[in-house]
Amino acid sequence: MITTVIIVLVILYFLKDLFSDIRSVNPLDAAKQESPVVEGKFTPKTLCKYNGSDDPKIFMAVKGRVFDVSQGATFYGPGGPYENFAGRDASRGLAKNSFELELLTPLDQPLDTLEDLTPEERESLDSWEEHFENKYKIIGTLHGENEK
Repeated sequence: MITTVIIVLVILYFLKDLFSDIRSVNPLDAAKQESPVVEGKFTPKTLCKYNGSDDPKIFMAVKGRVFDVSQGATFYGPGGPYENFAGRDASRGLAKNSFELELLTPLDQPLDTLEDLTPEERESLDSWEEHFENKYKIIGTLHGENEK
């Protein structure tokens, strides 16, 4: 009899924890707290603030599309191996599999056309693009300062 009571109490304890976890993770509450991104079009200068330091969101451009990579903050945020790409157009660096700062186009220069990439580098970039498409939300496009 005592073991039955103990088993019932243990089951009730776990059920209470299970139901309280379900109530505490309300997706509608999370959506209310998350501030929406107003911009759909980014320039290098408007994108750069989304680097995980100046703004908690982390955005990155690949082949003209801007991805919200905030959920991968350990990779793309401050201190992460890809932090150079946060808030920037990462296309050339990804194509060349390099984190070198000189591969990033300066913010005041025209967008990188990527015309000089080798077929192998283009293939690498296409693989990275597919990775981002499958893992992260596309939140906009990258345009030059003078493009509308």
